[in-house]
Parts: sequence; C-alpha cells; structure tokens
Amino acid sequence: MPWTARRAGDDYGAHGDPDWRSIDWREHLRSTEIEGRPARYVDLGSGDGPPIVFVHGLAGCWQNWLENLPFFARARRVIAPDLPGFGGSEMPAEEISISGYGRFVEALCAQLDLGEVAIVGNSMGGFVSAEVAIQFPQRVERLVLVSAAGITSTSLRQGPVMTWGRVAAVAGARSAAEKRMAVLRPRLRYATFSPIVRHPRLISAEMLWEMSQGAGRPGFMPALRAHLDYDFRDRLPDIRCPTLIVWGSDDMIIPSHDADEYERSIRGARKVVFEDTGHVPMIERPPTFNECLLEFVREPRREQTADVGEPAAGVGS
Repeated sequence: MPWTARRAGDDYGAHGDPDWRSIDWREHLRSTEIEGRPARYVDLGSGDGPPIVFVHGLAGCWQNWLENLPFFARARRVIAPDLPGFGGSEMPAEEISISGYGRFVEALCAQLDLGEVAIVGNSMGGFVSAEVAIQFPQRVERLVLVSAAGITSTSLRQGPVMTWGRVAAVAGARSAAEKRMAVLRPRLRYATFSPIVRHPRLISAEMLWEMSQGAGRPGFMPALRAHLDYDFRDRLPDIRCPTLIVWGSDDMIIPSHDADEYERSIRGARKVVFEDTGHVPMIERPPTFNECLLEFVREPRREQTADVGEPAAGVGS
C-alpha cells in the first residue's frame, strides 16, 4: 500500500556501496568438495581483521548477501557459501540437519584456512551460525544473528508446518519465466515477496530476481524438517563470543520476540531492531545494515565470562 511505502525511509531498498550490479561475480565464484560433495561459495576481498562468513537462510543462496559482500570486501575477506542442497551445492551424503550444516561451515572455514571468523547468519543461517558458535567456539570470533530461526521454530507443530512446506516447495519450483513474472508484475510481486520483505515494490527487480534463485532446491523440505527436529535453546548460554542480534520489527516469518529470547539466553548479547522492516534487513536496508554490522565487527573483542544463569548481472544460478 502506498501509505506504508511512504514510511519506509530513504535507506529502504537502496543499494549498498559499492553497487553489487557493477561486479562480475563469476570471477569470485569458487567450487570445492566438502565430505566428498561439491560445494559452491563466493570469495572476495582481503585485509586486516578476521574474515566474515555470511550464511543464507531456508530457500536462500549466497546471493542473499549481494548488497553486503562488496561493502565488507573493501577491508576484509568475505565468504558466502551455498549450504548443501541449496544454490550450487549438492545435497550432503547424510541427512540434512542443523548440526550437520554447522559442521559444513566449520569444514569450509578449515579448508580455506580462515582462522577465527565473524559469522553472520540470516533466518536458518542464523540457526546454523549459532550452532557453529556452540560446536566450534574457537572458530567464531563474533556472531551476528539476523532474524534467526531456532527459538519458536523448534516448538511448531510438524503437521501444519510440513504441509505449508510442501506448498512452498511447489511454489519455489516455478520456471524461470514464472519467476520473472513474479518479479515484474506488481500483484504477483506483492503476493510472492510480501511475507519476506516489508515493501516489495521498493526492492529492485534485480535483487528480487537474485533472491528467487534459491527457491525450489532439493534441500528445502529436509532443511525445514531439520528446523523442527533440533532444539538448542538450552545450549545458547554456551556461546561466549560477542553477539549482535538484528531483527525487523515487521518480520512475518520469525516473530521479533524471538530476538528477545536470544538476547536473554546469550550473555552480553545486544539487539538492534529495524523499524518498518521485514525478514531480511540486509536486503531491505543495506546501507543501515552494513554500517551497523561494520561498527560491530570493528569493536575491540571482549571475552564473555562463564556466568551461565537467469540471473541478473552475470550472477550464476
């Protein structure tokens, strides 16, 4: 609705700096094998400070971070993988699980000899990133949870959620022509993207097209099931690294009160809520998100104590 769009603010739908559309991403795409299975990731940038690893969410792919990777690559090495079963990464040999995804991220970091990293995860990627911090505390220098799954998602009833998932999987398997229509036609655009972004008409068609590249992949249903089968809430106090929690006030996928639970459970965690924003703040408000994340990764490290109480711009699909 136009009146909601007027409240969006100047940064809503703005592109990051530098503009991802000016980059030939094929130069930065890499392939490797993790546990004998092909895996794809993007790797760019260099500089001082721990590398930053960006982890996408359910039905996502590395392109979910297009608005952020160029900004941070100016001063850091940045890595964004396709999780197994999504994007260009094959299904894993074992059943998909959140703990298995955590091991995948750790194995990639080890293979690339990244040392300590800052890890940033959105939605399911936040669930996975927190799991990495729990399983491999020596790997994670600091943690950023962006609209992270893992709190209420573990308490949902399996039947209704899996029924929704099957419907979503069919919708995600649209042809390229159907996806293009969903991006370009206003009503379809709103119906397709309004559960994810607050103001679909203010997000560029190029960005929405890249977001759609993660849909319809074979990992979707197994990964959705993994959300329901894994509960790590009692282990969140084990996270010791500095943690930033970023949420949108109008997230229709994961309620904003989950951010409060993460903040309560992780000692010393800080929370930032972006007003008039949906499930993907890094795509909806790139300039504000990037500056917020930059401030956090530049902060001196403070140890936590153990007091537990056809894609656009030449981007591959």
